[in-house]
Amino acid sequence: MDGDDVDMAAAETTEAVPELDDMKKRLKEMEDEAAALREMQAKVEKEMGSVQDPSASATASQANREEVDSRSVFVGNVDYSCTPEEVQQHFQACGTVNRVTIRSDKYGQPKGYAYVEFVEPEAVQEAVLLNESELHGRQLKVTAKRTNVPGMKPFRARRPNPYMGFPPRGALVPPYLFSPYGYGKVLRYRMPMRYSPYG
Repeated sequence: MDGDDVDMAAAETTEAVPELDDMKKRLKEMEDEAAALREMQAKVEKEMGSVQDPSASATASQANREEVDSRSVFVGNVDYSCTPEEVQQHFQACGTVNRVTIRSDKYGQPKGYAYVEFVEPEAVQEAVLLNESELHGRQLKVTAKRTNVPGMKPFRARRPNPYMGFPPRGALVPPYLFSPYGYGKVLRYRMPMRYSPYG
């Protein structure tokens, strides 16, 4: 019986050896294919010139954004039913319009302002002269577009906090805070007890 067990174990190992060899062969093929893909990717990146450090690409994109903003104007008080084509026709006399962007909220409703990008930077000065012109019966506010600097938010004055202890200027102070009978004492009124004849 011991001999039979040994023979069965030897038979199992002989069956497992070809499977193991096939797996090793497939693994080797996959590794070779992955190495070839990495070489091809490195070659393509080198040809495209996309192997740059991220700070250089961020600087380039910031410079590109500033250049586009120098050729653009902000248009406020735009009618909600106004289309980009109508805005383009309104500013066509200033120069060649490259793009008109009417901003909308998350529901797709227009926000009431637009950006107009020109091909020539000189067209911005001409477009600013159209400030307070009318489109769809509304007076437009036209200014040169400013470039947003990442990480810099515009200064907003702080609101007075009513819980900090100092009342805001011009506000009426409730009369119950200051008692005529002393400093810091607050008058409290008690309702007189009514006695009932029924007990």
